[in-house]
Amino acid sequence: MDWKRCKIEVTVPKGSTSKVLEAVGNAGAGRVGEYSHCSFVTDGVGRFTASPNARPAVGKPGQASFVQEQCIQTWCERSQVSAVIRAIRAAHPYEEPVIYIIPLADEDMI
Repeated sequence: MDWKRCKIEVTVPKGSTSKVLEAVGNAGAGRVGEYSHCSFVTDGVGRFTASPNARPAVGKPGQASFVQEQCIQTWCERSQVSAVIRAIRAAHPYEEPVIYIIPLADEDMI
């Protein structure tokens, strides 16, 4: 199956959402017809434990951290994936953001 578009999903700490949304939109994500910067954002709680060698933006190494986060969901053309991922990494405050890249099926593929 050859995919043309994908869904991009990433969580960010509250307070950084607007910066990441602007970056991914400027990189070409979230275009639908005559609209740009389209996305869906939900609230949640992220949990992680940083290793002793990590430099976490939130919390302390070796301790479990719970962070109020928002999940950003958007989409882009396959040709834009690399640019969108670079934009997320540049705008995101975490040293290791988890980014999901999910291929989407078009109607003609079903």
